[in-house]
Amino acid sequence: MEIRGKVGVITGGSSGIGRATAQLLAKEGAKIVVADLDEAGGAETVERIESAGGHAVFVKADVTRIEDARRMLDTAVSKFGRLDILHNNAGIGVGAPGFPEAPPERWRLVIDIDLQAVVLGTGLAAPLMQKHGGGVIINTASMAGLYPHRQDVVYGAAKGGVVNFTHSLAFWEAERKIRVNCVCPGIVDTPMVRKGIEAATKLGFLAKPFVPAKMIQPEEIADAVVSLVRDDSLFGCALEIRPTGRQIVDPRRAPGSRK
Repeated sequence: MEIRGKVGVITGGSSGIGRATAQLLAKEGAKIVVADLDEAGGAETVERIESAGGHAVFVKADVTRIEDARRMLDTAVSKFGRLDILHNNAGIGVGAPGFPEAPPERWRLVIDIDLQAVVLGTGLAAPLMQKHGGGVIINTASMAGLYPHRQDVVYGAAKGGVVNFTHSLAFWEAERKIRVNCVCPGIVDTPMVRKGIEAATKLGFLAKPFVPAKMIQPEEIADAVVSLVRDDSLFGCALEIRPTGRQIVDPRRAPGSRK
């Protein structure tokens, strides 16, 4: 997809991967809707984009609520005339203490934000994208969705769901002209991750091998997201991102299937 002139919605856009992606897409010529519960952070993201000559608006939204998700997507149409790109990026972890000591309400919130909101946003965005010939949806998953993740098993389960959801929508490229892919980063240096590591370390829950010597920067993930938006040949794929590089993870073929 040619990014210039397109319109994108970024959830979790007030910091970290979401902010970096919003800024990079705006730099490439897209108009951006920044969606988040953090109003101050969202306003800062918008200010950074606009000070660099881009166009952006902020929408306060709880991505787990149908009304909020619909409103953030409708804002793209009402403010900028269309919707071409959706980055389902908002996410949280259970944190310390982990499963099963953490309250069940916390487990459910992780599933709601990390998986259910991705399903919701994707479903609501599709008809809006089809009005203008299709679009691109990028979901933020994780390496925790590709491999066992003992540090946060509920987070891993949610991200595994995002990966399979993405793989399962490969057929949308042919039927709806919507390409759905996901990024699967290792540990990224974001405010949420830093706070989680600090809290877990204080409580003695953090296994030392979990923290790498060098964390991936949000800008590296943003660059990967933009590469998936641009590359019309990729759909239903997961892009694994390690400190040492990237690799595409294609959907596994179901037993007995021809395609």
